[in-house]
Amino acid sequence: MAFVKDMLRMWAHSWKRFISIAMITLLGVAVLTGIYAGCRDAFRSTDRFFDAQGLHDVQVLSTAGLSNGDIAALRKVNGVAKVQAERSQEVTFDLDGRKSATMQEIGTDGIDQPYLQEGRMPKKAGEIAVTRKFIRDSGKRIGSRLTVTPESASSDTSDTNDTNGADGTNETNGTDEAPSFPTKLTIVGVVLDPQNLSNPDGYSAMTSFRSTATTDYTFFAPSDGVTGTLCTSATLLVKGAAAESTFDESYENTVKQVTDRIDGTVKTDRQKARRQELLDAGNRKIVDARAEADKKFADAQSQIDANRQQFNQQVDQIVSMQAGAAAAGAAANGANAGAAAAAGATTPQLDETTRETMRETIIAASPELTQAKQQLDQAQSQLNEQKASTEQTLKTKENELKTSIPQVRWYVQDRQSLGGFSALKSDLDSIQSLGNAFPIVFLLVAVMMSLTAMARMVEEDRSLIGTYVGLGYGRLAVASRYLLFALLACLIGGGLGLIAGFLGIPAFLLVVLQGMYVMPGLRLEYDWLYGSLGIALFVVGVLAATIYACVQEMRQTPASLLRPKAPRAGSRILLERIRPVWNRMGFLSKVTARNIFRFKSRLIMTVGGVAGCTALIVCGLAINDTVADLGIKQYRDIYQYDLMVVSDDSDASAMRTKVASDGRVTSSLDVRIESGDLTVAGSGDGDSGKAGSSGSESIQLVAVPEKHLSDLGEMVTLQPVSSGILGTSGVGKTGSLKLDDDGVIVAQSAASALGVKAGSKVRLTNGDGVQATAKVSAVNRNLIGSDVYVSETYYAKLFDSKDAKNTKNSKSSEDSEALTWNAMLAKLSGSDTSQTDYAESLEEDSSVMKAVSCAHMADSFKFDLMGAVVALIVALAGGLALVVLFTLANTNVSERVREMATLKVLGFFDREVHHYVNREMMILTVMGVILGLPLGRLVGGMLTMALNMPSLYFEVEVKPLSYVIAAVATMAFALLVQLFVNPVLDRIDPISSLKSVE
Repeated sequence: MAFVKDMLRMWAHSWKRFISIAMITLLGVAVLTGIYAGCRDAFRSTDRFFDAQGLHDVQVLSTAGLSNGDIAALRKVNGVAKVQAERSQEVTFDLDGRKSATMQEIGTDGIDQPYLQEGRMPKKAGEIAVTRKFIRDSGKRIGSRLTVTPESASSDTSDTNDTNGADGTNETNGTDEAPSFPTKLTIVGVVLDPQNLSNPDGYSAMTSFRSTATTDYTFFAPSDGVTGTLCTSATLLVKGAAAESTFDESYENTVKQVTDRIDGTVKTDRQKARRQELLDAGNRKIVDARAEADKKFADAQSQIDANRQQFNQQVDQIVSMQAGAAAAGAAANGANAGAAAAAGATTPQLDETTRETMRETIIAASPELTQAKQQLDQAQSQLNEQKASTEQTLKTKENELKTSIPQVRWYVQDRQSLGGFSALKSDLDSIQSLGNAFPIVFLLVAVMMSLTAMARMVEEDRSLIGTYVGLGYGRLAVASRYLLFALLACLIGGGLGLIAGFLGIPAFLLVVLQGMYVMPGLRLEYDWLYGSLGIALFVVGVLAATIYACVQEMRQTPASLLRPKAPRAGSRILLERIRPVWNRMGFLSKVTARNIFRFKSRLIMTVGGVAGCTALIVCGLAINDTVADLGIKQYRDIYQYDLMVVSDDSDASAMRTKVASDGRVTSSLDVRIESGDLTVAGSGDGDSGKAGSSGSESIQLVAVPEKHLSDLGEMVTLQPVSSGILGTSGVGKTGSLKLDDDGVIVAQSAASALGVKAGSKVRLTNGDGVQATAKVSAVNRNLIGSDVYVSETYYAKLFDSKDAKNTKNSKSSEDSEALTWNAMLAKLSGSDTSQTDYAESLEEDSSVMKAVSCAHMADSFKFDLMGAVVALIVALAGGLALVVLFTLANTNVSERVREMATLKVLGFFDREVHHYVNREMMILTVMGVILGLPLGRLVGGMLTMALNMPSLYFEVEVKPLSYVIAAVATMAFALLVQLFVNPVLDRIDPISSLKSVE
């Protein structure tokens, strides 16, 4: 019992150490669990919301729309639980200028159901539900009316119908028509689109570099009033996918099995079938047109023939009359009156030549007959010309039919293609990766500080330990006094850390997240397993340090422990050997120098602890600086062009004419831009990047004309990059990289994520879905987006070769023709504002699909969530620095109580004693700061590389101001600690402190 009471008294006497260990554990556990819990709560709430609203697992789009046969084929795919045919239409309306919206039919199969926030769901024709963004921008409310105008080419299917007319098939048993929605609309509800959770009322909406919306708003309408049998897309739910978390790899694998099956056979077969349907419809239209034309021509020919027959009859009558009269006159002049009578009674017989001559003479002599004959001849000539022209037109249409109807393309997409989903996932993944890395630094600092505190605690009880061991107490029993002390401090600190980690930090993160995204049903949850493991991690680290401290002392005999520890033998320090400096130093300065460098453990612990805390602050600021400069570096430095314009293949020429006629372009480069994929299959031969590396990345495939390969460097800064140590990279000289026909140039953002380097073999998928294995000739510096540059010749070699996978199934020989340059990179004249306005005006042109201003992208690039998390990390790192400095200062004072008492006996005033002690701590703090600043830069680089977000590469940047802030903050914490330490120095009693311990 006395042993326990003494242990409790010892604990109470060491309350400062107890608080220090508890605080360090609190901060460490809070960082370890807090960021994880906040991200996990967000993941779980959105996953529940997606399941409740039936967010599609797979979406299938087609350039020619989807028929009933396509939908039926998708339903037969193994692993598909449900298929919903989607109908939509793009419309425009006037809202402080021309605005666009997508009229979306609310599905009846429970997929992609909008979440009702206000009002009610639309049920009747003409009723719609709108998003809160539209309500905010328009000022309208429930009950307001709106009139919209369908766009002339509201979908890919409308072009098909305008060109080819009806395309009735066996599957549809009729004519497929593009969807059409009512134009007189009434707002009855406000909903949240599950495909886009961005918060329009928050402080930051979706950043523009990740926005994939092609229209300004989405309107949701019921099936009532919607006409048209052709579907614009199909959404699918996969069996077993709802049971998995949508953000886990297991979900991605489940969905990928189905998408692979669709890509494998269904996609190719239905693309061919759909194109054949369009060809058959075009042929039927030509056949019907020929039959209709033949009928019209036959009717016209019959009319002309009838008129000519009537005309000939009239002429023949006149010929007969003239022939009869001539015969009668000849008989009258003869001698035989009987012959005259006979001639008058019978019309003479004329040969054909004479008759034809008489016809021509009669027609020529009569203006009326001449005009009538000319009209008949002209009508016949016109008819013949029309027949020849129509036949030629129909033959031309027959010949052009195959080329006029492009290859049908299916796009099979999962949830990653949704801009709102991918943005949320990438944001949370990046924050979670920071939450996995920072606690390691906190744990190391906690172990160092625990070792320092517990070693001093054990050393202070040296004689008491010797007494207990001499009295027969086991060393384990004696050590349990300190182990239980450390364990209790860890448990109390860890418990408070769990409260902060599962309540405080997640609440802060979720407030920030809700400023960017709408997350219905969000709630805080506790993870028993993760929380227990978090505390256990710090308990093991602190107890290991305590055991080490106890073993170091208790391995001595009781007699040695009962005697005071012998003072450290005097020795010269290195500074003493530098005589010019040493001789000019004052007495107290020499004492300070000796105290700093003679006690190596105190030097290492203090400098190491301060350096670690400073490094954490620098690390947080480095991430903030890196993210802040991403947009400027990418859109000002790497992209030298000011404008990128993309059009559909059929509008490419019109787009270039439009841009050229505006007179804003100073120089330009025509390219072809396609959306594709870059895949690296795991291998151990090193040909695919890193051994065992694997993965896929969405890319922007940029094909450059062969004659203008050298012009690419004028539009994009080409700098080769190479992998360095610890995940860093080296950047080569600007202009030293050239695009050639030996391989592709891959963006650094994609190469870093997939482990690709120069010489690697990758599999590229182009816009047609054709795959081919390509060689990576170089990796180019690129921070935002994943561009892959390829020459025109190498593109043709990759995707037109016979051995390219699926080429023969996806491209016919007649399609292997020159590339269509559907995009333009251009440099513009004028200010940034005028360039942004010009890009916005271009998007209103019907020939332009997308116009992007680099000036606008550079100014609008934001990453608010990362900034908030960095602020949290810097605050926690500052708190850790304060606790570390407080622990080290108190340990320093407790070790030197007799020294401080001696100084007071010698006549030092309190302020002089403060200066004597604090000067050492400030010097050690400065040394720690000097070491921590470059260490923070290194750690920041490693953590930034660990973020590894899709289509982003974090090129580490630390501004000089960040170094200043980190140094000043650490020094300010050191000065703050002095305010707590000085009263302790004032309370030292010289008499009691100098009493002999013997």
